[in-house]
Amino acid sequence: MLYLIPTPIGNLKDITYRSIETLQSVDAVIAEDTRKSGLLLKHYGIEKKFIPYHQHNEHKILGAIIERLKSGMNLALITDAGTPGISDPGFLLVRECIKHEITVISLPGPTAFVPALINSGLPCERFCFEGFLPLKKGRQTRMELLSKEERTMIFYESPHRLIKTLQQFQVVFGVERKASISRELTKIYEENKQGTLKELTEYFQLREVKGELVIVVEGLNKKKNEG
Repeated sequence: MLYLIPTPIGNLKDITYRSIETLQSVDAVIAEDTRKSGLLLKHYGIEKKFIPYHQHNEHKILGAIIERLKSGMNLALITDAGTPGISDPGFLLVRECIKHEITVISLPGPTAFVPALINSGLPCERFCFEGFLPLKKGRQTRMELLSKEERTMIFYESPHRLIKTLQQFQVVFGVERKASISRELTKIYEENKQGTLKELTEYFQLREVKGELVIVVEGLNKKKNEG
């Protein structure tokens, strides 16, 4: 059996009792970064053998992991932070498990985009999660398609690309489009800043930006545009 276990996105207390119990019970832990995961497990007094699994080796070791599962082992998949498969390795392994009729159990838990969406003050009943936009090829095409998106949009972005991305968003969505930026969620210096894309760009241009970022952007309001 394969367990998908969400891990804290910042605050180590944000992990469920069930997740800890499952990590204690499995035969081994598949981890995106064994050093980071090692710190988490050490914090909770858990000692397990790690199987490194990341974007650079996932295709290479996929078959070996499936063979372990088929032999009767119970394994847990964790990533650096948040829920496996959400902008992190996991999809290929789950798909292969389904193909081989191996049971997959996904535990509920932390993921960065949910608190960012709730904190944004933008409509939450309908939204689309875009994760990281393409860095080069297909980036402009993707943004142009999203210019017609009426649902609230959620993006992940790195600190060093934030200003450039916000400037591109102003061109595509308009300077007055409402948005929200959340950084360092669940950590000591958590910040949630709301405003127009123009206001947010000006705000973060004057600051040294650190930490993981979630950008939430208002969807197209046809009535407002027509007005």
